[in-house]
Amino acid sequence: MLDNSTSRYSTATIALHWLMAVLLAAVYACIELRGLFPKGSDPREAMKALHFMLGLSVLLLVLPRLTYRLSGPKAVIIPEPPAWQQAAARFAHLFLYVLMLIMPILGWLTLSAAGKPIPFFGLDLPALLTQDKNLAELFKGIHQTIGEVGYYVIGLHVLAVLFHHYVQRDNTLSRMLWRAHKPATTG
Repeated sequence: MLDNSTSRYSTATIALHWLMAVLLAAVYACIELRGLFPKGSDPREAMKALHFMLGLSVLLLVLPRLTYRLSGPKAVIIPEPPAWQQAAARFAHLFLYVLMLIMPILGWLTLSAAGKPIPFFGLDLPALLTQDKNLAELFKGIHQTIGEVGYYVIGLHVLAVLFHHYVQRDNTLSRMLWRAHKPATTG
């Protein structure tokens, strides 16, 4: 399961990566789709509740994801990219891990401070702090701002992978696929 090698990530790491990608897409989709429904309507509230629950699922999975990321060898990119690309990748990955850790906590804090229930697949989780409308607004604003920046960083992450695969023709993408694929070749 934790068979990371220098050429490819482990099955567990790959599974968690793609599960987290799907969860993040769903979290973003739910919060965007809620706008299709009138304020206070049942479908809008359902979208918000699903957004909260999926966000908390991200929080549950980010710790094993970080554990797998930090354990064992890291699959290297061949050929090795320039130093500036490696630095940009480190920054983007750091931001994505902070996003996956901080955003669900900020959401939980927002609901707590607003005095709202914290739904989690049939459970109501405890509030992390007492009701405070000003704090709720502060946490909500921070949550929204980081979420908006997240769109760009996630988009850049995807574009970088495609650039590596189709332009630089290295193994960036194949390291994170279920089966080892050779990078695209010219000709």
